[in-house]
Amino acid sequence: MSDDVMTGEELGQKLLESVRQMKRGEAARVTHVEVSEAVEARNRVGLSQNDFANLLGVSKRTLQDWEQGRREPTGAARTLLKVAVRHPEVLRELKAA
Repeated sequence: MSDDVMTGEELGQKLLESVRQMKRGEAARVTHVEVSEAVEARNRVGLSQNDFANLLGVSKRTLQDWEQGRREPTGAARTLLKVAVRHPEVLRELKAA
């Protein structure tokens, strides 16, 4: 057998040790995902893409472009997103009105 090949018992031991590490909270890797301000704003307000786009007065496609980083909001839209992040209840009130 070459050095790269494990026996079934060795593999089982490695898997068992991995499970023990996970139970102790020792994750092998941690992934942090950066989300755009548009995603954060929509999530805080708690609306679907379609409803949030309608509330902001933009197309769903425009919102998707902002969320995926293909475009950046400007002007009033950028300010509205900041308000949504900091004070989501304000946009929820607008939606209810």
